[in-house]
Amino acid sequence: MKHNITAVVGAQWGDEGKGKITHFLAEKADIIARYGGGNNAGHTIIAGGETFKLHHIPSGILYPEKICILGNGMVIDPEVLRDECERLKSRGISCENIRISDRAHIIMPYHRWIDSCQEKKRGDLRLGTTGRGIGPAYVDKVSREGIRVIDMLDEQILRGKIHSNFIEKEELLRESGMNEKQVFERCLGLADYFRPYVADTSLFLYNAYKDGKTIILEGAQGALLDLEFGTYPFVTSSSSISGGGSPGTGLPPYAISSVVGISKAYTTRVGTGPFPTELSDNTGEHLLKTGIEYGTTTGRARRCGWLDLVILRYAIRINGINSLAITKLDVLGGMDSLKIAHAYSHNGKEITEFPSSLQVLSDCKPVYTELDGWNENIRDCRNADELPETARAYIKTLEQLLDVPVSIISVGPDKDETIMCSKVTAAAH
Repeated sequence: MKHNITAVVGAQWGDEGKGKITHFLAEKADIIARYGGGNNAGHTIIAGGETFKLHHIPSGILYPEKICILGNGMVIDPEVLRDECERLKSRGISCENIRISDRAHIIMPYHRWIDSCQEKKRGDLRLGTTGRGIGPAYVDKVSREGIRVIDMLDEQILRGKIHSNFIEKEELLRESGMNEKQVFERCLGLADYFRPYVADTSLFLYNAYKDGKTIILEGAQGALLDLEFGTYPFVTSSSSISGGGSPGTGLPPYAISSVVGISKAYTTRVGTGPFPTELSDNTGEHLLKTGIEYGTTTGRARRCGWLDLVILRYAIRINGINSLAITKLDVLGGMDSLKIAHAYSHNGKEITEFPSSLQVLSDCKPVYTELDGWNENIRDCRNADELPETARAYIKTLEQLLDVPVSIISVGPDKDETIMCSKVTAAAH
């Protein structure tokens, strides 16, 4: 059987540019499937001078001949998804190629209310959630109180499940202003909108796999936000690593043949939690403004710092990353020198493996390798040979220190501002 499934995953704290890279790779794929998260994701695509911001819908949607699947591992806010579909349609983008898993769970209005209330109560210990109801929806899923897409299509089941949830959450919802009947009627109307798109996507994907179709599994968030392996508790509520692609779609684990890890040429993080290479100086401000580092979903400014190879080494291991896509290399232009953290210093000892303890991570200081920068504008470069020698040396250093090839370099936000760079190592001196 042909091995034809690639997982595209974030190798940092999210916001790495997965939308652009997935869109770039999707041109030669048949199916693009999201397998986790919900509308807390913000995947931006710039193509033909137009900007598209996606939250639920996979980044292959601009290709009308590609099938875009919202997998069973996602949590879906039907109101937000409907609005997302309508915005795309108003811009001439068809959504007829979308398939929604009948097993995906639904984000209900009360999940958003609970999310907001819980975050406020945490005070200084807040997690920095997007407030979209993602966590509470996954909590209901795990506690077997969730409502799935298939449930939404059955009026009697939907009514019963909403009723039991309102009883279960009575105290939490007392001040919300919501009532059971209104929530039921809103969901019922949305069910009719999405009914034509709902399918057994696990079966669809497996049959496509057997038929030799090329499939991209599009991850959301990043390795350091994974529920199991991220900087817990400052994580998302689902699996954001490549291993989540199997339970999140129903495809067998052996079907995933390659994993592309996406990393910026520097590091960013949104919200609270330790960040060893964070820069609070003019360099950090340069990365913020030049990289336009503001969240697609929340609009929040991202914290910026030098590239952290301890994080990348960890992400490569837990994801099984075969190759890297380095995004926003152009943002580093105009800087005389660049730094890469190849290790941490902790209590006088050098460590190269990412610690599980947040206290240890908070006490770690980066150990840097310093490289020369470049002043040239590289956004018109379309192959590795056109990059400045110091830019090629930067990429070569990453390959040597991480022992993983860089297969793609993004030199600008547009799809065309991309280099397929299998010869980067040979081109650098």
